Amino acid sequence: MDSFEVNKIIAAILMVALLVIGLGKIADGVFHVNKPKNPGYQVEVESQLTSNTSQAAEIVEKVDIAAIMSLGDVASGEKIFKKCAACHSINKGGKNKIGPALYNVVGRAVGGVDDYKYSKTLASYDKDWTFEELNGFLQKPATYLKGTKMSYAGLRKEKDRASIIKYLNQNSDSPKLLP
Repeated sequence: MDSFEVNKIIAAILMVALLVIGLGKIADGVFHVNKPKNPGYQVEVESQLTSNTSQAAEIVEKVDIAAIMSLGDVASGEKIFKKCAACHSINKGGKNKIGPALYNVVGRAVGGVDDYKYSKTLASYDKDWTFEELNGFLQKPATYLKGTKMSYAGLRKEKDRASIIKYLNQNSDSPKLLP
C-alpha cells in the first residue's frame, strides 16, 4: 500500500467526521428547541405544608401521652439512643452533627438551635418539643412533618418512644415533669 492509498483512507475518515458534525449543526438549526430558563417543573408545596401540620396536631390530641410515658424507662432510652447518636449529640454543649444537638430538647422550640440549618418545615413549625410532639415525631418523622430532612424510619413501639423521650428529658438542665 503506497502513501497515496493511505492519504485517501485518512481523507475519507475526515470527510465522514466533517459530514457527521455538519449534519448535527444543520439538524440543530432546523429543529430548534427552546430551552426553559429553569429546568424542571415548579411544584406548589406551601399549601400542603400547612394542611400536614394541622393534621399532625389533630393526631397528637388523640394520644394518651401519660399512658405511653408510663411504659418507658431511662435505661432503655439510653440504649435505644445509640441509633440516634450517629446523627445527634446529647451531651451538654455538644456540637451539631448531621442533626441538631438534643441536649435540653424537651420544652425547647421546634427549630430552636440557632447554629443549625433546619428544613423549612421544622423552621416554620411554631410549636415546642413537648412529650406529645416528640412522641408523634419519633413515630415516623417523614409523615408527621412532611418536608423534614430527618430520614429516620421512626420507632413503632410506644415503649421505645417513651424510653427515648424520658432519656431526652433527663438530659436537660431542668427536666420537665412527666405527664
